[in-house]
Amino acid sequence: MSRRVSKTRAYAPDPAAPGRCCDMPGCEAMGEYRAPKSRRNLSDYWWFCLEHVRAYNSTWDYYKGMSPGEIEAQLRADTAWQRPSWPLGRLGKAAVMDEELVRDPLHLLAAGRVKRGPAGAPHHTPAELREPLATLGLSWPTTLDAVKTRYKELAKRHHPDANGGDRAAEERLKTINLAYAALRTRLMPAPSVAAAG
Repeated sequence: MSRRVSKTRAYAPDPAAPGRCCDMPGCEAMGEYRAPKSRRNLSDYWWFCLEHVRAYNSTWDYYKGMSPGEIEAQLRADTAWQRPSWPLGRLGKAAVMDEELVRDPLHLLAAGRVKRGPAGAPHHTPAELREPLATLGLSWPTTLDAVKTRYKELAKRHHPDANGGDRAAEERLKTINLAYAALRTRLMPAPSVAAAG
């Protein structure tokens, strides 16, 4: 034998009804149904009988008196439960990716920021490293080991002793040394500071 579960009717009286007469003037029935007094304060209610709450609800318009712009703003605010919201990923991105705020000695964050274009070329090479990377013929991202290997190759090729004392080779080697120093400084892990005991 199955038990029938009783469902609450849609028009059942509100269990929180204050037990007083209908707020409609001249009505002596019990006010068992609540209806908001205004859109500005939705928790302040009129208490009506079933007949008068139906009449009130059929004529009440939440958006009455609002301009189309105000209605649109209200609808947009309602989609986020009246709380401020931002497009996903925008608010924290600037703060977290600001290199002055985040210290990243292992350059883990920098490697994750690199985006590749249609030809596979990196888009986001740090501005101060573009010239040194071009001088050594490397692309971003790179590692300290790759920079050292490339530096050794170019230093052997452009060393004045290997080029019969050529002044142009000597100037080229100076440029290579400056580029290597800039990249090494940027890619070198920060020294750890021992705690004073």
